[in-house]
Amino acid sequence: MKPISAAALVLALAVSMLVGAPAAQAAGPVPHYLMTAFTNSSESNMYVYDSANATNFDLVRANAYRPPSGLIRDPSVIRHTDGYYYLVYTTGWTGNTIGFARSADYTTWTFLRNVVVGLNGSTGSTWAPEWFRDTDGSVHVVFSASTTGTAGQFRPYRITATNADLSAWTSPVPLGIPANYIDSFLVKVGGTYHNFLKNETTKYVEHATATSLNGPWQFVGTGNWAGWGSGLEGPALVRLPDGRWRIYFDQYGAGRYYYADSADLATFGAKVELPGLSGTARHFTVLREDVGDSTAVPTGRRSLRSANFPDRYVRHRDNLAYIDPVSTALDRTDATFTVVAGLANSNCYSFEAVNFPGYYLRHNNMRLVLARNDGSAVFRGDATFCGRVGLAGGGTTSFESFNFPGRYLRHYNYELRLDLRANDSVFAGDASFTVTAPLA
Repeated sequence: MKPISAAALVLALAVSMLVGAPAAQAAGPVPHYLMTAFTNSSESNMYVYDSANATNFDLVRANAYRPPSGLIRDPSVIRHTDGYYYLVYTTGWTGNTIGFARSADYTTWTFLRNVVVGLNGSTGSTWAPEWFRDTDGSVHVVFSASTTGTAGQFRPYRITATNADLSAWTSPVPLGIPANYIDSFLVKVGGTYHNFLKNETTKYVEHATATSLNGPWQFVGTGNWAGWGSGLEGPALVRLPDGRWRIYFDQYGAGRYYYADSADLATFGAKVELPGLSGTARHFTVLREDVGDSTAVPTGRRSLRSANFPDRYVRHRDNLAYIDPVSTALDRTDATFTVVAGLANSNCYSFEAVNFPGYYLRHNNMRLVLARNDGSAVFRGDATFCGRVGLAGGGTTSFESFNFPGRYLRHYNYELRLDLRANDSVFAGDASFTVTAPLA
């Protein structure tokens, strides 16, 4: 397959943004860090996590994606110029394919295709594909392949997208790294490419640099250069808001996950165990997103008045949530909540009933209910909503579900529920509220 030039690809990507591209919805607080991982318990179901600080990750969706066949090891995620999230992943311990899937909201995924990279047939192994978007706009997948199966000598290769929807790719090109290296993860700073990868002989994560994607590569960190020890794999990097870099890696023999930080990609700090997910998540990537809307919501005792039915307020009644007129003292109390930092993400919000401490509004089968906090990750996600500029305007506020991004809190027949955002005035009014002084 003949590759297209980087300039032509950039032009094609730009055109795709103008014709028929979906409008990307806001996705979480800003910035936030999206993680896709397989776990110790499953190689065929992918889990999705989110973090406001790149350290403390909360489960957004368990079993978010299961491919129609094969495995979902080593999932790598990007957000493309068309607004969609794209996955690439390892499809099996042996074989010559890598898998692709797509999502509009990063929680509901659709299988796209398996791509044959044409190296080794069914007797070889094709592992650990990672996205790399170059500064010229070209999109690549870097993967490791052995022609003799799992015990063979792996080498890194890359394929390059030849169209805007990432459905056609060049033939594999060797990256120019010696044999027996695996798990390449690339970033580019200025004119320098940085490759963090696992030496399969020594089991150290090493560091190589080059001024061209095709090399030659010079190893600038070998052996125990960073002081992290051996038995490491699956490096993945993300940039922090202060400009530092964070590298994550899997100490697979011990079943633990770690990270370390660097100001210059040359010197890193000591490894720190990743809280919460160490021992659970395996070989993941983390995508930093700086898009979205993190509208601030007043905390403390508050009430929520409907934008399009201003005589009605959000209240709980018989453990279900409605918008109702208020007249009695009980009405006013039921329509008063303590707005607190989100149980699943502190940059979002949760609503605790003032007359039932420990009980929160949460969604259950998309219906809003009042329920006692059971301390589970599922409850925390269901009871967390992110503030958005009111869809109806006029100083109102809308609330997007934390664990079902793209779904908003809205009333329908006066019942409170979660629905996918629609671009019409009725939905905008139903999903907008005025945060008022407490009624009780």
